Amino acid sequence: MTQDATVQPGPLASTASEGLKALATQLRVDSIRCSTKAGSGHPTSSLSAADVMAVLLTRHLHYDWDNPSLANNDHLIFSKGHASPLLYSMYRAVGVVDEDELIDTYRTFGARLQGHPTPTLPWVDVATGSLGQGLPVAVGVALAGRSLDKLPFHTWVLCGDSELAEGSIWEAIDKAAYYKLGNLTAVVDVNRLGQDGPTELQWDMEAYAKRVEAFGARAIVIDGHDFGQIDDALSKARSDGDTPTVILAKTIKGKGVPEVEDRNGWHGKALPADMAEKAIAALGGPTNLRVSCPKPVSGEAAIAQGTHPDVSLPHWEVGDKVATRAAFGAAVSALSARPDVVVLDGEVGNSTHAGDFKDAAPERYFEVFIAEQQLVATAVGLSVRGYIAFAASFAAFLISRPFDFIRMAGVSEATIRLVGSHAGVEIGQDGPSQMALEDIAAMRAVHGSTVLYPADAPSAARLVNAMADTKGISYLRATRGAYPVIYGPEEDFTVGGSKVHGASPDDQVTLIGAGVTLHECLSAADELAASGIKARVIDLYSVKPVDVETVRKACRDTGGRLVIAEDHYPQGGIGSAVLEALAGPDTPELHVALLSVTGLPGSGKPAELLDAAGVSARHIVAAARGLVGA
Repeated sequence: MTQDATVQPGPLASTASEGLKALATQLRVDSIRCSTKAGSGHPTSSLSAADVMAVLLTRHLHYDWDNPSLANNDHLIFSKGHASPLLYSMYRAVGVVDEDELIDTYRTFGARLQGHPTPTLPWVDVATGSLGQGLPVAVGVALAGRSLDKLPFHTWVLCGDSELAEGSIWEAIDKAAYYKLGNLTAVVDVNRLGQDGPTELQWDMEAYAKRVEAFGARAIVIDGHDFGQIDDALSKARSDGDTPTVILAKTIKGKGVPEVEDRNGWHGKALPADMAEKAIAALGGPTNLRVSCPKPVSGEAAIAQGTHPDVSLPHWEVGDKVATRAAFGAAVSALSARPDVVVLDGEVGNSTHAGDFKDAAPERYFEVFIAEQQLVATAVGLSVRGYIAFAASFAAFLISRPFDFIRMAGVSEATIRLVGSHAGVEIGQDGPSQMALEDIAAMRAVHGSTVLYPADAPSAARLVNAMADTKGISYLRATRGAYPVIYGPEEDFTVGGSKVHGASPDDQVTLIGAGVTLHECLSAADELAASGIKARVIDLYSVKPVDVETVRKACRDTGGRLVIAEDHYPQGGIGSAVLEALAGPDTPELHVALLSVTGLPGSGKPAELLDAAGVSARHIVAAARGLVGA
């Protein structure tokens, strides 16, 4: 049995409270129905937050559901993405998802209502489900609204209490306070129970509030099932101009179903059919409430996006010695001519040269400090608002600490640009704690990623320029040391390409390198030529996607003899990319030498470390001679 009703925003009178109660009940019923039908899901986590979301949806979320790309729409991010039954039930309540889709397709193969939300749905900004990520991304969204768009939209985030154990949540609150993001509100569903027992603080609301306030945000503690308190807190949150708000809503997990209320062991479990039927009946059965949201005011972003003014890239002469990290700084500064390019720094901008952009466009340069999770999350949030965001730090920390954020950005199919400098043993005396030797493997494994490793300044600059228009997650690996410019201004560098040096019909061996090892390969080729061995060299600057055609042709032309040299561990690096490109039934017999970093490096001069790792020119020469002799 269904009924029709509409809840309209307005003063919270008794009639409004009744309407909100009816909506919250429908959200609970629908959360139970879809998860029980699917046989999986998180209904109890949805039931606890239903009252808060009912008030937000009808009275405070300014959103045009017919136009999800409207510039001044509010944003709603479910950081506790496992509460997707609640989110999808909200979509049904506003009429963008129908009953059949919600009940019959939730968590089914090929359906858009997946177990955790993804941007397959036009009302979802980013994929969530890995806890501790929704709020950090929301910081980037709110930062765009406050500092770039200059629009009054508000960003709302529903968090779970379990994820407040994640350090990334506190990085987010800290940076939201630093940037005075009063347009950001986190609602924490403090329902006391996590996946496996009570949460760390359970219902110690005072302790939660002290932590929030210590990081510079305003804490509001409420009863998460009292509509009046919820409405008042949401109103206060939106009215504060410079201070982010965290609403700590004390709730009961499984609220509305007495058999599971505040009981451990029900997290992530659908109610059995008989229990669900009984609970739905007690709640009054299915209903068909349709609600509306307050409409956003009209407005356009202050920065025009999608414009392509002429960009004058820097110029260097062949033979000049320039670090590719310096070339990145010069190139991204040139890109400041594009008004939607933004640069984020992890407090190392003077080393990565990301700081060069600050001189060119200070209003679009944001310091995130030593908070790499928030660094990447901010880039993702800015991408939600359409900005071309570059985030830079040392490769060892840019890739490792926030890797889950990068992985989830891949799930979101977000477009961000990452630049990691000081990679490999080439960095020298700082030693192994600073040497990224896993970054290429990590980034190659991410869905939709592009991995670039230029060898000189002009190639780095052109690849940075290409990254601005490359979809997905692009990563550029930059060297610390200065190396000779080998390419002139006429050379073009495209994603998926490569450069071949010294090819001839008589080549006996192919040397493959990228970045620092390309220079070692070129030196090795000269030494081999002096002894009568002809070698061609491939600059594999695009490690993903790799230039399969060029690699396979070189393999055929040189009898399958390949020497691959990389300043990286052997697992998942350039060698892996090459061998994957060669896999197939028509690959000639292979004679491959893979030179890579196999031991734990120490401190030393770059040349010493490259030689000790076995990737210097003399090792490449020896490997090539061995293959040709064989």
